[in-house]
Amino acid sequence: MTVIVKTPPARKATTRLLWLDLTRKCQLACGHCYNSSGPSGSHGTMTREDWVGVLDQAAACGVRGVQFIGGEPTMHPDFTALVDHALNAGLEVEVYSNLVHVSQECWEIFQRKGLALATSYYSDRAETHNAMTGRRSHGRTRENIARAVRLGIPLRVGVVTGDEDQAAGARRDLEALGVERIGVDHVRPFGRGGQGRVPDTAKLCGRCGSGVAAIGPTGEVSPCVFSGWMGVGNVRHTPLAAILSGDAMTRATTAIQGAAGRNAPCGPDDEECTPGFPGSSCSPRN
Repeated sequence: MTVIVKTPPARKATTRLLWLDLTRKCQLACGHCYNSSGPSGSHGTMTREDWVGVLDQAAACGVRGVQFIGGEPTMHPDFTALVDHALNAGLEVEVYSNLVHVSQECWEIFQRKGLALATSYYSDRAETHNAMTGRRSHGRTRENIARAVRLGIPLRVGVVTGDEDQAAGARRDLEALGVERIGVDHVRPFGRGGQGRVPDTAKLCGRCGSGVAAIGPTGEVSPCVFSGWMGVGNVRHTPLAAILSGDAMTRATTAIQGAAGRNAPCGPDDEECTPGFPGSSCSPRN
């Protein structure tokens, strides 16, 4: 049974960004997907009312922006309604989409003030890109990147590869399309990207939970999208502000910082875990 949690009083949290992991359903089956999303994935147990409640609570407790992610967030049946609600609540919105299929309704909402787009691009060579996504998706994604640029939609693209030459080729291709915000990232060892290995806290950036948090399709909250196994509470049962400022989040954040130590891949000046607010090169779909 779903418990509708009322928006709490204006108790301010230090969290400035929430990842809203709407669904594990995706047209693609990327071999490196951080949460193992794919065509057989589900939208979880969060209802439209649950997500609306999260957005209202986020705005009330001082969250600055949200990123809709998945899976492929545009496949969620309530996607456009939730984006509309977030924008009307005064939240900055970024949508992380594979841009394989974009409906006219989505193009219209993507042009709303306060919304930005993000996507991943693997290579200027179709066969290499398609090998990463498990589907012949290169042409559609590239075409929709170009359309977003033409429409003037704020867009950032993460090039995901460990090959410097491949990254350079992808960057040149994106620049030719008019993309200005381009970052390069590596595959993260989580989900299918972990190749069956148990998630290792030491592989996180070390700043998860510091001003950021993620909410999954079941309502479970974790310090970031990569640390989904480190649940700290569920918004279907507990007010969001209480979770974000709670002891469980503090313990998880402390554990992550301790495990990463001096080997943390994110330096103090990196924006790796603050995608879009302000803009960064983070590619959390990896």
